[in-house]
Amino acid sequence: MAKFSEKIGYALGDAAAGGITWKVMSIAFPLFFTNIFGLTVADTATLMLVARLFDVVTDPIMGALADRTQSKWGTYRPWLIFGAIPLGLVFALLLYTPDLGPVGKRIYAYSMYLLMMAVYTAVNVPYGSLLGVMTADDNEKNEFSSYRMVGAYAMGFVTLLSFPYLQKMVGGTPAHQYAVLGVILGALAALGTLACGLLTKERLKPIRAEKFSFKPFADLFRNKPWIILTLIGICTNFFNGFRYAVAGYLLEYCLHGNVTVSGLIINYTVFMTFGEVTCMIFGGLSPAFTKWVGSKRKAFNWAAIICAVTSIAFFFIPMDPKYIWLMIAMVILTSIGIGFYSPLLWSMYADVADYATEKNGTSSTGLIFSSGTMAQKFGSAISGALVALLLGIAGFVSGTDATGQTVVTITNEPAVQRMIWMLFSLFPAAIALLIVVLMRFYPIKK
Repeated sequence: MAKFSEKIGYALGDAAAGGITWKVMSIAFPLFFTNIFGLTVADTATLMLVARLFDVVTDPIMGALADRTQSKWGTYRPWLIFGAIPLGLVFALLLYTPDLGPVGKRIYAYSMYLLMMAVYTAVNVPYGSLLGVMTADDNEKNEFSSYRMVGAYAMGFVTLLSFPYLQKMVGGTPAHQYAVLGVILGALAALGTLACGLLTKERLKPIRAEKFSFKPFADLFRNKPWIILTLIGICTNFFNGFRYAVAGYLLEYCLHGNVTVSGLIINYTVFMTFGEVTCMIFGGLSPAFTKWVGSKRKAFNWAAIICAVTSIAFFFIPMDPKYIWLMIAMVILTSIGIGFYSPLLWSMYADVADYATEKNGTSSTGLIFSSGTMAQKFGSAISGALVALLLGIAGFVSGTDATGQTVVTITNEPAVQRMIWMLFSLFPAAIALLIVVLMRFYPIKK
């Protein structure tokens, strides 16, 4: 039976990766790259697409490499212990805007973003794989997954809620604010990752193949639960990715800037914070909800239906700041569904890893969990790239002029506003309905 301190330690891993680095990358980066850093919409979309094609290769390689690691710290923990500082450092560099021209900025952004993806993979794939070797008890796996999601959403809540106030405290230009916050948040991410590596334990030994083989890669594509769950994982991150990537544009161009209510500054990070705290609460309730409905598959299905219905409802809210609390209420309701299914996804990957071990005779836990990380990054990046691309088609133009200054032009304001509203509501709703369809084909009935 794992100690409470170990569950907290495991939660700190996703508090660092999911609650700080990935949350900022998902929510702030599209707007940061176009409106502050000075990339064009096309460059922003291409950057995210290239990075994800890079991840398609590096994630499974990292999974296989992690599976074969042997050290006095275990199989997966050393990657967290020694990857913590590089993760925080590269994240800080990524939020720095160099004083360069358009070409120099493009090179810097691509280099740092690809490096960030590589470091994130080297830490997050082994982190996810830890769940498969910390306990053999299915209920305890659900508990660890729940702690993980609570940690991610709790830190996401703190990060997003404090963001505008920290910017105000730092002062100066937006570029200076993001650079300073990059250092602060990068240091916190490094500490959380290191604490996770030191506080957790690996109780189970992976059943290793005697020598390296490409067979585990081939076995994945004969593993029906893995195929279906990976498609579902991509969809969940498409769902989140559209909403996170477009939130900044929604506040800026549909509601015409930050909304202040009773002294509370509601910018795009605070707007999404209400969802974070809801996800934290209902992520903690996910194991109880799963027991109540009878299985992980049924619980996931109901959670996706909640997300679809509430996302469609958001589309019909008037595009007016006076309806801000109705918008926030719908974000909260949508986040109930997200909170329920988020812990389930990682617990289900552990089930798929157990299924693969029984079927093939050797462990491929790291490889299977790497597909979960790959789905996370692929879904978030493709959705972020599509947001940039579709906004560009609607009439949003950004770039850097000859003096190095960022320039943003809206050529068709109604079309841009309508596209933003749909990207936050109808596009995610369609993805949630696709999850419901895919779940019908998922064969593990735990």
